Amino acid sequence: MADSDRFQVIKNTEAGRFEVRLGEHVAFAEYRLLKTGILFPHTEVPPAFEGQGVGSLLVRTALDYARAHNQPVMPVCPFFASYIKRHAEYQDLLHPDYRKSLGLD
Repeated sequence: MADSDRFQVIKNTEAGRFEVRLGEHVAFAEYRLLKTGILFPHTEVPPAFEGQGVGSLLVRTALDYARAHNQPVMPVCPFFASYIKRHAEYQDLLHPDYRKSLGLD
């Protein structure tokens, strides 16, 4: 079963994050919409759900949102940065100022 079939990501605009509810726990990827793009400062997955693809699902959903809204991505969060570095299909979304910090220029 795909992660997207097991978990539902919602965009919580008020809290500024993408979320997956896991019973009483919440996994999330924070975002900030800026004039220059979308900044991702922090991602958190409760320990009981690590290794189940929740973090990757949050990142993919957030990056797909950025693509759909033509928002350059600024991955301050180390998890976001490493995900983008490993997934070439998302590297075109990077804000130019962040390409060098990921070793892509």
